Amino acid sequence: MNTVTLKINGTEVTVPQGSTILEAAKAAGIRIPTLCYLKDINAIGACRMCVVEVKGARAFAAACVYPVTEGMEVFTNTPKIRTARKATLELMLSNHRTDCLSCARSTNCELQTLCREYNVDMNKYGSDGLKPDIEASAPHLVRDNSKCILCRRCVAVCKENQHVGVIGAVERGYDTHIASPFDLPLGETACVNCGQCIAVCPTGAITERDDTDKVWEALSDPSKHVVVAPAPSVRAQLGEEFGLPIGTNVEGKMVSALRKLGFAKVFDVDTAADLTILEEGTELLERLNNGGKLPLITSCSPGWVKFCEYYYPEFIDNISSCKSPQQMYGAMMKTYYAEKMGIDPKDMFVVSIMPCTAKKFEIEREDQNASGYPDVDVSLTTRELAAMIKKAGIVFEDLSDETFDPAFGIASGAGHIFGATGGVMEAALRTVYEVVTGKTLEKVEFTEVRGVEGVKEAEYDLNGTKVRVAVTSGLENASKLLDKIKSGEADYQFIEVMACPGGCVNGGGQPHQPGYVRNFIDLRAERAKALYKEDAGMALRKSHENPVIKELYDTYLEKPGSHKAHEILHTTYVKRDRKV
Repeated sequence: MNTVTLKINGTEVTVPQGSTILEAAKAAGIRIPTLCYLKDINAIGACRMCVVEVKGARAFAAACVYPVTEGMEVFTNTPKIRTARKATLELMLSNHRTDCLSCARSTNCELQTLCREYNVDMNKYGSDGLKPDIEASAPHLVRDNSKCILCRRCVAVCKENQHVGVIGAVERGYDTHIASPFDLPLGETACVNCGQCIAVCPTGAITERDDTDKVWEALSDPSKHVVVAPAPSVRAQLGEEFGLPIGTNVEGKMVSALRKLGFAKVFDVDTAADLTILEEGTELLERLNNGGKLPLITSCSPGWVKFCEYYYPEFIDNISSCKSPQQMYGAMMKTYYAEKMGIDPKDMFVVSIMPCTAKKFEIEREDQNASGYPDVDVSLTTRELAAMIKKAGIVFEDLSDETFDPAFGIASGAGHIFGATGGVMEAALRTVYEVVTGKTLEKVEFTEVRGVEGVKEAEYDLNGTKVRVAVTSGLENASKLLDKIKSGEADYQFIEVMACPGGCVNGGGQPHQPGYVRNFIDLRAERAKALYKEDAGMALRKSHENPVIKELYDTYLEKPGSHKAHEILHTTYVKRDRKV
């Protein structure tokens, strides 16, 4: 590997050739502030926060895009640089609504943090009279352009990672703002509700729709039996909201916090993930054996499902008819559990905790009401749960570890890994292999489908039947994969698609991490490690061996793929028209 040696603030550092000044500074233990830059997504040098002095250069250099050269001397903290950055921040505030005390991103806003670091006077050029510019037509988010700094991170992630590109910069000069084409409300575009724009926004310009008040109201209603269940990846994300290291598994404290919030029962969506595998695995075998539509494509990610409905409607029949684990959990709560407990489904209030903003859309879909009532009443993000815990005055770090309630509180390791890209595929393969071959797997890890690569492929022999599989995450990657299938370049029998790059561990409802962290730490990999570690430490690692799942089929659902199972656990999809 060719390297380059340079000096940064007098310190010599050697980095790979092709590195930027920003990357070289990180290697030297120096943080250069950024606002617009996101590694591999948005490198436009527009915000000017990362400017540095390069010896011999006539002008400041944008560190995020400026390549290093042999013998270069860089200065990142001179009086001129500090003055320039402070002036840039002050000018940003000139058209930024500064209601910081009530903003959803207060104390976790990258702009606010930098203003504090550079002793910025927020009133120097600011205007107290700037009014909110709210657009709230979508079911999962709220946009407020009065807080937008035109960093274009949201635009880049929507287009580059997610293929959708329904937002961009419109107008020119002082009138420039981020909007959908023709200033259409976002809810009227082909937005898939993935929330990746929320995850990367450095300010409070884009936030999830806050549904916590609905949950507080239900918890205080004595006529309601309120139950809750978190998704697999939430336990690997929630701790970040309370200062714990990225990828810390806080399952026990999370359960304890949910009980203290007042939920009647605290269940685990991972149990429903095991249920999904039994239904989806059965569907795959039926299609393989009976000439059904192939490849079968997973249906756990509502962002992916909506993307398919908008952009690749010819593949709708390929999507598994199985509801997602969230919806299976809700459906079983208002049918099996309600019947078992003698509760009228109308008196049940079912809450899910998800790393995903598209789940807010999913609960409103048609054909998601097995009991005659919505399977799930409210879907909260990881961030919303953290906000509830803080508002309730619960000291999260002091909580003891507790376990989930029975009935829907036991899950296999296969259910736990659903949160990572490749996890659904691996869980399905563990079950399908043993069902088809009649043999016990000596090694349950299918490592070929693990990792954060955009597309992974593998082939497995199931008693003489070759099954070629693919795993993809991020809708740009999904688009490329589907195009190859359409053109005949690729042929698979089973495909896992997750809308968010890296899977649910990187969902739109995850805890916010600043650009500096995102640029140098792979959040996807760190959070996924927690799920794989939990799986590896379990005795129960296959969905079909889960005793709760066995009991559900023995006493209620009859068998995987039965008529009753289809009525409760399966759904339908629609072709959607795109305006833009």
